[in-house]
Amino acid sequence: MIDEAVKLPDQEPVLRVVPMPSDMNPSGDIFGGWVMAQVDIAGSIPALRLARGRIATVAVNSFLFKQPISVGDLVSFYAEVVRVGKTSITVDVQVYAERNPANPFIVRVTEALLTYVALNKDGSKRQLDQPSR
Repeated sequence: MIDEAVKLPDQEPVLRVVPMPSDMNPSGDIFGGWVMAQVDIAGSIPALRLARGRIATVAVNSFLFKQPISVGDLVSFYAEVVRVGKTSITVDVQVYAERNPANPFIVRVTEALLTYVALNKDGSKRQLDQPSR
């Protein structure tokens, strides 16, 4: 069911993928865990670029499944850094699915907020480089 016309954001997605039958749960929808893993990958991309080194996910602050994802949907992940701390980076991830190739329409399927921490080689937290002003 489509509630309203949805458009993709005016930016490049950090990740775009088509889920396969092996990603389905017994009800025929894509496993929530598969979606969560893809969101974590998408969120890590801007965090990794900003940290310029090793990072790890330390928190899933929020995660909302708005609509199920189906096999064959073209799923686009958009990620934006929303907060930078001394050692942490918080990223907002918005997920959209393009459905029905014969008469395509777009729905927002998931939104999440994740926090990553910058790490040293030994796994300890490290300070993020502060941009020069």
